[in-house]
Amino acid sequence: MTAPILNIADVETIDLAERSRQRGSDRMPTDRFGGRIGPIGPKVGARRLGYNLTVVAPGKAAFPKHSHHVNEEMFFVLDGAGELRIGDAVHPVRAGDVIACPPGGPETAHQLFNTGSVDLRYLAVSTMDFPEVCEYPDSGKFLAMTGMQPGAFRTIGRAADGLDYWDGEA
Repeated sequence: MTAPILNIADVETIDLAERSRQRGSDRMPTDRFGGRIGPIGPKVGARRLGYNLTVVAPGKAAFPKHSHHVNEEMFFVLDGAGELRIGDAVHPVRAGDVIACPPGGPETAHQLFNTGSVDLRYLAVSTMDFPEVCEYPDSGKFLAMTGMQPGAFRTIGRAADGLDYWDGEA
């Protein structure tokens, strides 16, 4: 059985650009995005919640601004300072802050950006309910996926490129 405890100091992280390559993309804009991510949930035997340690380099964000239609996220800032973009608002964040990101549309779209001179480190906790649809309001994209496991259905598109329901049917 997996031990239910992992010290945050022992979390192994992977560069977000490498993680992007593992998921089939070599186009991560490293001028705006950067950092590291370390999975925790699978290592402690979590079943219904996902946990990770996210480390964001100064002047960067780990991910584009996005919303989840199904899953809720919570962030606990461990070190550093930054800004939370959520909906149309911007809020300063610092070590010790707890952040709620409920499911919804563009009004709940969120992004943490490191405005400091040292790494912004936070614990991310999320429900892991699937299927999931995410929206990216800055780029007009959406992501639909059935899970995180290898082989799960995952597609990224733009609603503006949508097809008619009967398109391609005989």
